[in-house]
Amino acid sequence: MKSVSDLGELRGKRVLIRCDLNVPLDDGRITDDGRIRASVPTLTQLREAGAKIIVLAHLGRPKGQVKPEFSLAPAAKRLGELLGTEVKLAGDVVGESATETVASLNDGEVAMLENVRFEPGEESKDEAERGALADKYAALGDVFVSDGFGVVHRKQASVYDLAGKLPNAAGGLVKAEVEVLRQLTEEPAEPYVVVLGGAKVSDKLAVIDNLLKTADTLVIGGGMLFTFLAAQGYEVGKSLLEQDQVEVVKGYLEQADKVGKKIVLPTDVIVAPEFKADAKPTVVGVDQIPQDQLGLDIGPESAAAFAAVIKDAKTVFWNGPMGVAEWAAFAGGTRAVAQALTEVDGLSVVGGGDSAAAVRDLGFADDQFGHISTGGGASLEYLEGKELPGLAVLG
Repeated sequence: MKSVSDLGELRGKRVLIRCDLNVPLDDGRITDDGRIRASVPTLTQLREAGAKIIVLAHLGRPKGQVKPEFSLAPAAKRLGELLGTEVKLAGDVVGESATETVASLNDGEVAMLENVRFEPGEESKDEAERGALADKYAALGDVFVSDGFGVVHRKQASVYDLAGKLPNAAGGLVKAEVEVLRQLTEEPAEPYVVVLGGAKVSDKLAVIDNLLKTADTLVIGGGMLFTFLAAQGYEVGKSLLEQDQVEVVKGYLEQADKVGKKIVLPTDVIVAPEFKADAKPTVVGVDQIPQDQLGLDIGPESAAAFAAVIKDAKTVFWNGPMGVAEWAAFAGGTRAVAQALTEVDGLSVVGGGDSAAAVRDLGFADDQFGHISTGGGASLEYLEGKELPGLAVLG
């Protein structure tokens, strides 16, 4: 992949840059600006080179319709604050406002098109429809920079098709993400520990399958742990359970045993009678989960055991909270894992998405970890061994 510096003289050139500004909002207020901050270094590099910068990004899932609640206005405002300059937001994606906004740019100035997912062609499965939209994007620029790592696993017009229509390069963020993932997949320093959480084991099957070849230890928490417990014959009460995956998980447990890999599961969990922030928490052993309760976090004994395994590692990748981390009573397991990652003598990687949001919500700083990815889904697909379209298309 080419770097921005390989694109030659950029002064006066219109640079289309795909960023990932898909940040969480609460009543129009950004609650975690990590992805916006991560986009700043490459944008600053382009500004200093004198380029006319046009940012393409999405927010939420408007599914090809113009929905005001998914406007990029909050992201444009925050990006302007971080860059110390106005970010001109067009009133549309490829219409009259976009054309006029781009035409008004001086060297070093920044514009942003409205949410690319307002256009039906952006996420279309029809290549011709995506290509037609990509042509409209390309007409607004001279070169393309891919810097939205969180979307490189998507075959979408502003990620994949556009890259084939203009001279292209990977931005600094994408280059850094790929370098970290290369370290995780090619020759990770051992012991290599992978911590997986989140709700569904079905979302992680392919990555578990691949990681059993490379990681020394898999640590399992989150809602997915209950399918593992069921595979071991435990009663899981009203906890999240994917019954159709129990046999698959049994196979993974047997496979790990055969190849000498460890799968570390909790020995205790925190249960509650209902899925509510103020539900009464109780710590029980995994063999004592009441039929009328559901597990919402790993227990303190498990949190300590997970932390010990993590701290002994030289390479750690973590994706998915250990419990319902946004609720204080059920955030202890996630906090323990995050704290342990800050104490790793080696490479510690927080795999984006809910994990990244959780560590910030819990008060940890980004620089306490080796790397916080901006793309949970993209990271997982890379670790599965899949080809990511938005990377493969770059020259």
